[in-house]
Amino acid sequence: MKNQKIWLYDTTLRDGAQREGISLSLADKLKIAHKLDDMGIPFIEGGWPGANPKDVQFFWQLKEQPLKQANIVAFCSTRRPNQSADADPMLKAILAANTHWVTIFGKSWDLHVTEGLKTSLNENLAMIEDTISYLRSQGRKVIYDAEHWFDGYKNNPGYALKTLQAAIKGGAKWLVFCDTNGGTLPHEISQIVSEVVTKLDLNLDDAYSPQLGIHTHNDSGTAVANAIASVLKGVTMVQGTINGYGERCGNANLCTLIPNLQLKLGYKCLESQELTKLTPNSRLISEIVNLAPDDHAPFVGRSAFAHKGGIHVSAVARNPLTYEHIEPESIGNERRIVISDQAGLSNIISKAKTLGIALDKDDPTCREILQKLKSLESEGYQFEAAEASFALLLQEALNQRKSLFEIKGFQVHSDITLEGKTPHTHALATVKVIVDDEELLEVAEGNGPVSALDQALRKALVKFYPEIAQFHLTDYKVRILDGAKGTSAKTRVLIESSNGEQRWTTVGVSTNIIDASYQAVVEGIEYGILIRKAELNSSDLLQKS
Repeated sequence: MKNQKIWLYDTTLRDGAQREGISLSLADKLKIAHKLDDMGIPFIEGGWPGANPKDVQFFWQLKEQPLKQANIVAFCSTRRPNQSADADPMLKAILAANTHWVTIFGKSWDLHVTEGLKTSLNENLAMIEDTISYLRSQGRKVIYDAEHWFDGYKNNPGYALKTLQAAIKGGAKWLVFCDTNGGTLPHEISQIVSEVVTKLDLNLDDAYSPQLGIHTHNDSGTAVANAIASVLKGVTMVQGTINGYGERCGNANLCTLIPNLQLKLGYKCLESQELTKLTPNSRLISEIVNLAPDDHAPFVGRSAFAHKGGIHVSAVARNPLTYEHIEPESIGNERRIVISDQAGLSNIISKAKTLGIALDKDDPTCREILQKLKSLESEGYQFEAAEASFALLLQEALNQRKSLFEIKGFQVHSDITLEGKTPHTHALATVKVIVDDEELLEVAEGNGPVSALDQALRKALVKFYPEIAQFHLTDYKVRILDGAKGTSAKTRVLIESSNGEQRWTTVGVSTNIIDASYQAVVEGIEYGILIRKAELNSSDLLQKS
């Protein structure tokens, strides 16, 4: 089993794009395909040519921008009932995509044949064999996705096996078991895969014999476990998506599956240097599909190797194995020390080290920083989620925080108008700023008070700090800390900023939401300037966009 090759098949561009809330442009699909190719994924499913103009254009564009090593795969169903494969326009569109590999899905469950296709069981078998045989005659290699395989096998095992035999007779290179409804559990997967290998008398060691694959959905929360169970029974192709994107509850998450197979079970999925691209590609693709990265995702999450408790931090400093199951660098992630009111001196020292600052635990400044931190968090500040603000706090405690600008005052005015029942907000902000003894007064508009304030500040400062032109707000979170006090309650505002390459978060707290927002906005601008000026080694605090 050690170093046995597992063929990765990514379907982010087709099955992943069916997730609610995802809408990929042609440029998005091309960018993702090239990132997957660069990571060493051998099979990339590009979509269903002919189903929509975008997918047709995607396959044509790849001829102009070819992949380096990956096989791009076209996806389609079997031919229509009672029609010859060579006359089916759907298959003509597949051939026009001009891919070497084609994935065809067919019905395994007799219920779908009679209720969905409204045809006979024998006609379904003919559809599977004819479609694959026709594509083989046209020089294509075929992967057969046995849709609803496990449900079909449990309902009528004899017929389900006949569908695979039809695919084998047609000339399929791969037979892929699909848990399309995501309702099968790992022990069932193991049993059924073993039975199929025996009943079909498959020789999985023979390269000329059809090989087996697995395609699992996560409706029961077991997609990754089901894929692993299949591999342990001889399956050598795993289909899934980056970050587990997919319809309903998603598909098997390749970002979890690949490290488990390679680092825990010893299978060969990617080269070591390619595996280190897993975390950055996970985060990049989440940005492309416009979904926030899951900070708590296994392996690739920003919190996957984050240590918060003081005992944990001190132990990890001595030996990372005490609280880490793998080396984070092996999958392109990194260790992080989280700062919070649960922090001890070891957290402060470790975090300072990531900023290029050496602190001695016997230095009184360490305890002063720790007490300041806990005092601020008791007031409602949260540095665990706003590490950029903590970096500035640390610099200030060490008398290293430079004065980049001084805010003398600001005003924000908001007007809300109603068009029918729909409210529209228009805001105007005025700020007075001093930079290098020069006083500036600027005004800016925004679609809300925070936006207007941010725009006015950047407008005032951009002449002195041109890098600010690249800054923009990417997230804005508000939390009421003591709701029992009603409108007098304290509000915590977390603002995430970006310069197009990195993201950082700052925090503000006040009984006035505008004041809290102002604090976070000002620190976000200050921190961004320091990044560009390379005055702060912030590799541990930044997320690559």
